[in-house]
Amino acid sequence: MRKRIKDILLDEAVDYEITIKGWVRSFRNDQFLALNDGSTNTNLQVVVDKNKIEKEVFNEIHAGASFAVTGKVILSQGKGQRVELVAEKLELLGACSPDDYPLQLKNRPSLEYLREHAHLRFRTNAFGAIFRIRHHLAFAVHEFFHKKEFVYLHTPIITTSDAEGAGEMFHVSTLPLDNIPKTEDGKVDYKKDFFETATHLTVSGQLEAELGAMALGQVYTFGPTFRAENSNTTRHLAEFWMIEPEVAFNDLNDNIELAEEFIKYIINHVLDNCKEDLEVLDQRLKFEEKQKPQNQRQEMGLIEKLEFVVNNDFQRITYTEAIDILLDSKPHKKKKFQYDVAWGIDLQSEHERYLVEQHFKKPVIVTDYPKDIKAFYMRMNEDNKTVAAMDILAPGIGEIVGGSQREERLDYLIKRMEEMQIPREKMEWYLDIRKFGTAPHAGFGLGFERMVLFVTGMTNIRDVIPFPRTPGNASF
Repeated sequence: MRKRIKDILLDEAVDYEITIKGWVRSFRNDQFLALNDGSTNTNLQVVVDKNKIEKEVFNEIHAGASFAVTGKVILSQGKGQRVELVAEKLELLGACSPDDYPLQLKNRPSLEYLREHAHLRFRTNAFGAIFRIRHHLAFAVHEFFHKKEFVYLHTPIITTSDAEGAGEMFHVSTLPLDNIPKTEDGKVDYKKDFFETATHLTVSGQLEAELGAMALGQVYTFGPTFRAENSNTTRHLAEFWMIEPEVAFNDLNDNIELAEEFIKYIINHVLDNCKEDLEVLDQRLKFEEKQKPQNQRQEMGLIEKLEFVVNNDFQRITYTEAIDILLDSKPHKKKKFQYDVAWGIDLQSEHERYLVEQHFKKPVIVTDYPKDIKAFYMRMNEDNKTVAAMDILAPGIGEIVGGSQREERLDYLIKRMEEMQIPREKMEWYLDIRKFGTAPHAGFGLGFERMVLFVTGMTNIRDVIPFPRTPGNASF
């Protein structure tokens, strides 16, 4: 019976026969085989007697090869491990050529190199840790909302609505690209397409989630979203996952409270359940920080940062207060910001990170943004200049959550749609929930990969999703 390496290492028992299966991480002195099966970052040391193993099998012990090993678990005689497995039988499951295998442990592969070999990077310690943590974060998301009795709503991936109004969408069509049918006025004849109208991949499930919230009370979505934004940065993906709760009868303050509680809950879950993996990434981050100049190093280690976030209240400020802080900052006065600062601008990443990392030194919630830089569905404030919006800014990343109280007043919503030239005829279904029993409601969106980025201490969003989709890249 096969037993996972993680369970063997946690088990206090010794002197029992067992079979394990895994991949070779290293083999030294023709005797000590380090085997890993993905259940933990810690390898199990297998002691091999060359005289007891068939020569053909012994000669295939190379990094990357997979084996089934049967033997006896005993207390280790050497340092570095509590137990080891004395092999009685080795069975080769899959050979691996040492000349061709891209992941040779003699050289520490760069993150860029590993992105080019994304199909194999799961086998490294860092990426094993990242994707086990990603799993726990996803589990914690569902656990949090389930405990609060939210309804998990599956919103469409193919849609006709552009929730953000940015127009950066991937179109979905079955029309032949080499002979697209046109109408008499030269436009695409969507009547001949599969859905008989223009459709695209969703940029957000929010609008549909609002429909659910206005009947079920509180719902959330957790699914893939897509942006055809030609942005080659460390913070953007063309395909990513979004978590979007919507709650009837909530106002902006309720929304802020829910978002802060949610973030702390899922981080706490990782701290409680992923200690070993966090320690691997903490050590990795410390190594990376040592390569930087002293004045650019982070003050806190990874685990210390996460504990600080869950143990302290987030700072709350208005957009206007944020602009005043930025205008009074040294980087602005010394013209070190790449983007200018003035009331009405959309805060850039450098501005957000200054507020979080240098001024307040903790997560910051910014509220009441100018209406002209926010979406049409956000509730207008009494000043008619700002909307009841909120963003949560995190150290090292900037914006990690964006949300708002939604505009429940039909006349205000119609006016905003007209100002932003959003066709009413395509949005009647959305307006209906303002006609038939409207009520205050609020919600937010959290980019899942940005949260994984924050919790793992990685700096490139392409390293926290298994197979990143970016401009010019759709490999695997």
